[in-house]
Amino acid sequence: MTGGISEQGPLGVRRAGVLLHVTSLPSTKGAKSDDPTSHRPTSHSRGDLGPEAYRFVDFLAEAGCTVWQVLPLVPTHEEDGSPYNALSAMAGNPELISDQLRRERGLVSADGLTPEQRVAFSRWCEVNSTWLEPFVEFMTLREALGHTPWTTWEPALRDRDAYRVAQVMAARAHDAERLRFEQWVFAIQWRELRAYAASRGVLFFGDLPIFVSLDSADVWSSRDLFELDDEGRPTTVTGVPPDYFAADGQRWNNPHYDWDAMAADGFAWWRQRIARQRELFDLVRIDHFRGFEAAWHVPVEAPTARDGHWVKGPAREVLAALVETAGPGTLVAEDLGVITPEVDAVRLEFGLPGMKVLQFAFDGSSDNPYLPERHGEQSVVYTGTHDNDTTLGWWGDLDESTRERVRSAVPVADEPMPRALIHLALASTARLAVVPAQDLLGQGSIARMNTPGTDEGNWDWQATGGFDAELAARVRALVIETDRVRGTHQR
Repeated sequence: MTGGISEQGPLGVRRAGVLLHVTSLPSTKGAKSDDPTSHRPTSHSRGDLGPEAYRFVDFLAEAGCTVWQVLPLVPTHEEDGSPYNALSAMAGNPELISDQLRRERGLVSADGLTPEQRVAFSRWCEVNSTWLEPFVEFMTLREALGHTPWTTWEPALRDRDAYRVAQVMAARAHDAERLRFEQWVFAIQWRELRAYAASRGVLFFGDLPIFVSLDSADVWSSRDLFELDDEGRPTTVTGVPPDYFAADGQRWNNPHYDWDAMAADGFAWWRQRIARQRELFDLVRIDHFRGFEAAWHVPVEAPTARDGHWVKGPAREVLAALVETAGPGTLVAEDLGVITPEVDAVRLEFGLPGMKVLQFAFDGSSDNPYLPERHGEQSVVYTGTHDNDTTLGWWGDLDESTRERVRSAVPVADEPMPRALIHLALASTARLAVVPAQDLLGQGSIARMNTPGTDEGNWDWQATGGFDAELAARVRALVIETDRVRGTHQR
């Protein structure tokens, strides 16, 4: 492996992008679905893969932005809706399916398929059976048992006894087929949207959380790959030590991987997972990348993450499998937080760009790695991320001395926020500059997507409009000025 950024992949040229999760797209749906066949929650409106997604692609193309970054597209738990707390790391979220496009394509239910569609559906299920069937089993059982965690199921189902699972599945065959059908429809709608984006020169940038939820098809069906006791409970859980976001650290409660078990088959689980992501995306961000080199292990009985400790992981072996499977120049490392020289070394060894967040840059330290002069080409720069306040909210909370440091760094000193920080991000030497949609729209703290360490009020922000020709023209002018328009119509 070499440390240089790939000149052949998506980041072979300077690009500009926008971070907007699919659920945050404007929606014309009311509070309740008008589709009686829909099995999706209807308590609130969300963006989906329908016409507004295509309109947003058009906006990006007109604005000269060639990357659309989204959060994980996975099915979420009912209680929090977080895309980082998924029921499956492999499946698509059926809540993102456009009911309008379903009806227009004649894909309302599996029972109504034409013979040609039935053949295509069956073929897709067969090709994807390795991840699809464990997911269908898990979700069918979970629905039958009132959406309770699998660790509370009767021992035979908890332990995936083949005979007992088959008994329940036989009695709920229609539910299982509906789950397969939803995944196929999601795959069709995503494939069509991605093809349309490619025709407009727009690439998709996905997000892969390093850890998976305990209450997931992944852990239930592959318990031997995780550090669990005989009843499926974690022996230690994930988190991070105290940091910028949380004084007591963050306790995430995911189970840790049994790296020895994963290494035994050449990290096949990881190879399958990254291959699935590359089916969906041109670029993939590995969230909490440093967890490959060392992960924070929190005792199950500890009240906060403060009491954890670092445990080394097989970073080079895992990354060799990931890069070989995904292809060079397609992975990005989320390297925020407590980053050691060892983490930097392995990231550079495998040629993964890291992240630079401008909201972190102006603490007055001359060696701050997020300062614009310290970015370098092998990085992706952001004004802020989905875990930050919006730039307007961040600016409002700064003291005057910090504001002066910001003013001295931005290209135009009297440019208003958030435009000034957007301009600074686009002017960076980083190959890719990504701006959250909230910043493009000039929104304040009320539009924040997520506040780490909190359970309420997250993941619900939704744009109501504003992605118009006037904004596209303003953004395109900055993209041209900062030499990021060359990526247009290149793959």
